[in-house]
Amino acid sequence: MVMATTTSAAGTSLASVTLEVADPAAARRFYGAFGVDTYIRLRASEAPSTGFRGFTLALTVSRPATVDGYVGAAVDAGATVLKPAAKSLWGYGGVVRAPDGTIWKIATSAKKATGPAAREIDEVVLLLGVEDVKAARQFYVGRGLTVTKSFGGKYAEFAAGRYSPVKPALYKRRGLARDLGVPADGTGSHRIVLGGTAGAFTDPDGFVWEAAAPLAPTPS
Repeated sequence: MVMATTTSAAGTSLASVTLEVADPAAARRFYGAFGVDTYIRLRASEAPSTGFRGFTLALTVSRPATVDGYVGAAVDAGATVLKPAAKSLWGYGGVVRAPDGTIWKIATSAKKATGPAAREIDEVVLLLGVEDVKAARQFYVGRGLTVTKSFGGKYAEFAAGRYSPVKPALYKRRGLARDLGVPADGTGSHRIVLGGTAGAFTDPDGFVWEAAAPLAPTPS
C-alpha cells in the first residue's frame, strides 16, 4: 500500500549531496563527462571504506536510447559496468560504478525505443540502503522530511527539497545491493555527506548530514 505523509514546513529538506573522493580533480572530470556534475558536490577524503557503501544515485530518463547514452558516457569516462543496460519487469536500465566507487543506476520506465537519445535527466533519486525501512522512515519524518511514497518495510520516498535537484529515498540495504548486482557487505565510511536545512545529525544507519544553506532560487 502506498501512503502519503505530511510534516511541518519547519523540518529538514535535502539541500546538497557531497561525494567524498580520493581525487577531486579526476572525479570532477569524470562527472562532467558523465553529465551529472550539476547534481553533486565533491570533497577530498581518504576515509577507509570497503565493499558496498550502502547507497546509489539513480537517474530516471525518458527512453532506452537515453539510458544507453548515459551508460556509454560513463564507461567512456572510466566507469565499470555492474549491470549492462537491459529490459526488466519495470522498464529498461543499467548500473555503473564510477572510478571513485560511487554506484549509479540509469533507468527508464519505457521498454520500447521511441526516439533518439537526449542528454536530459527527468529525476535524480538518492537511495539510502538501510537495515530497517520503517524505523529509518520514522526517524526522518521526525526530522521533518515529507513522505510521498511508502511501501511497508521495503521502500520509502521523500519529497525533494525546494532547492535540491535530488530526491531522497530509503530501501532495504540487502535488497538495494541485490538490485545493483553487488554483495551487500561493506565497512567503513559511506563516503557521502548530505546537506540539510535543519542542522547536523547522523541517521541510524550512519549516513551523515551537515548543516547546509540552501542555494538561492533561480530567477524566473
